[in-house]
Amino acid sequence: MVVGSGFGGAVIAYRLAEAGLSVCVVERGKPYPPGSFPRTPVELGTSFWNPAERSYGLFDLRSFRGRLVTLVGSGLGGGSLIYAGVLLRKDERWFVQAEAGESGSEHWPVRADLDPHYARVERMLGAQCYPFETHAPYRETPKTRQLKLAAEELGLAWQLPNLGLTFANAGCEPEVGVPIDGTGNLHDTPRFTCRLCGECNLGCNAGSKNSLDLTYLSEAWRHGAEIRTLCEVRAIAPRPGRGYAVRYVEHGQTGADASLVVEVTADTLVLAAGTLGTTQLLLRNRRSFPRLSAMLGRRFSANGDRLTFAVKARDHRGGGQRARAFRPSFGPVITGAIRVPDAADEGAGRGFYVEDAGYPAFLADWAGAALRPTLRARLLRFAGRRAWSRMAAARFPGLGGAIGAALRSGILSDDALPLVGMGRDVPDGVISLRDGCLDVEWPTGSSEEYAARLRDTLRAIAGVWQAEFLDDPLGRGGGAITVHPLGGCPMGRHPGEGVVDADGQVFGYPGLYVADGSVMPGPVGPNPALTIAALADRFADRMVECAPSVRRDRWAAPVPVGPLLVGVAGPQDGAVLQLPPDDL
Repeated sequence: MVVGSGFGGAVIAYRLAEAGLSVCVVERGKPYPPGSFPRTPVELGTSFWNPAERSYGLFDLRSFRGRLVTLVGSGLGGGSLIYAGVLLRKDERWFVQAEAGESGSEHWPVRADLDPHYARVERMLGAQCYPFETHAPYRETPKTRQLKLAAEELGLAWQLPNLGLTFANAGCEPEVGVPIDGTGNLHDTPRFTCRLCGECNLGCNAGSKNSLDLTYLSEAWRHGAEIRTLCEVRAIAPRPGRGYAVRYVEHGQTGADASLVVEVTADTLVLAAGTLGTTQLLLRNRRSFPRLSAMLGRRFSANGDRLTFAVKARDHRGGGQRARAFRPSFGPVITGAIRVPDAADEGAGRGFYVEDAGYPAFLADWAGAALRPTLRARLLRFAGRRAWSRMAAARFPGLGGAIGAALRSGILSDDALPLVGMGRDVPDGVISLRDGCLDVEWPTGSSEEYAARLRDTLRAIAGVWQAEFLDDPLGRGGGAITVHPLGGCPMGRHPGEGVVDADGQVFGYPGLYVADGSVMPGPVGPNPALTIAALADRFADRMVECAPSVRRDRWAAPVPVGPLLVGVAGPQDGAVLQLPPDDL
């Protein structure tokens, strides 16, 4: 059984199903076929994950102590539904081999042996570079040209990274908005090449992004994998003898079955619910796993994420004062990347990447409407009720006003460009349960040297464009906002160093694996999606070697037995393991 369908779970599911093994994937979110992603303020307002209010939307937004905010995806395909499609490999020298033990130290038990797995994932995700240098209209993308100009002016390395987006069919020239050739997908929905609309992070309605539901999960489904959506795992425990019992709640039920809960059993259990989901699941069920490493919850990292803006950019060439146009809504969200070296290679300090960040044109239209006083008040109240409903007001006072101030600064105008940074921050955060709820302690001070170097580079890029630099657009005093939370179940050479070994198997629990961002012993540096998927592909090799050779045609159908204690025959036998009730 695979819990979660993100970059770890989807890869594992496909590889095991391809090998002829019985696979069941459970995903807490719902399917999102191309064309179903939200595109209006009302739709976006109801697209947040909050089961307590029977809201099962795409965006899971959480806040924690230490002024940390995380945003992750919830749906069939996990984070791939809302990521920008960047497929960058972790720099080989950044697989540091420092001795673990001290706070924030990291030791990567894998290194160059990931190369064939990187290549396999890149093929599966249809990696293509943005055809900026070769074809019109792509070479007319202003934000790409401006980022390259800034890199050249500052003597920094610039590149067109691989993207998991389709710009051209195999053997054809890039073309905007034409049907994508292929064998179909589990949604049975047509797809089209990239329409250059900047909507990647809100879900690609054209199906241009090769998200996991359209690639790995579709292939796993073709090979017989069973996929169950709106199923959130709440309890896990070892079974007597071998295997694991898994209990999950089925969301979206109506009437008397609103708390439908089922239990299944599995020889092999793969936890791939994401950094926060997997770590929370193990923390809440720790009593059932007394041999779990004391490293559970350790080595949390935000992957050095930082969102900034260059605004009111000017072009002084020829003695003029005209605005410098970025056209941030033209092209994919991210097209290019600047790499700043690390002390592990030819640089100093901790390395990082800077990337352009576009957005769809309709967001700018909404921002303009929001500046009208009456409508602004309504939108901010709406945002307060919806997007930030799960955030404690005492932690982020005046957030609505901060959003309004950011909009008034012109951050969504044609002469402004978002810039995102990410890199090797210090992985010394701790994930824990606080009064039964997940919490993250994030001592950002230890990463301040890294953050200062990143800010200086971002400010220098804005300077090349004669732009104002907004380092903290929401006025949050330097609090971190991350879409790449990592760590919590780190890899290690032994239980004193990590929760899982180099094959992703949990120390002390044969057949229990973790395959998501939580296994990272430190930051990846670049966008982590490709590295998570490559590690999962590597883990799958070992799992296939160790798995039983017998193929079973179907998993047992879920049967409701009540909201607290439930049981259903698993794929092996009719044994039922009673698990203690938890907060449903």
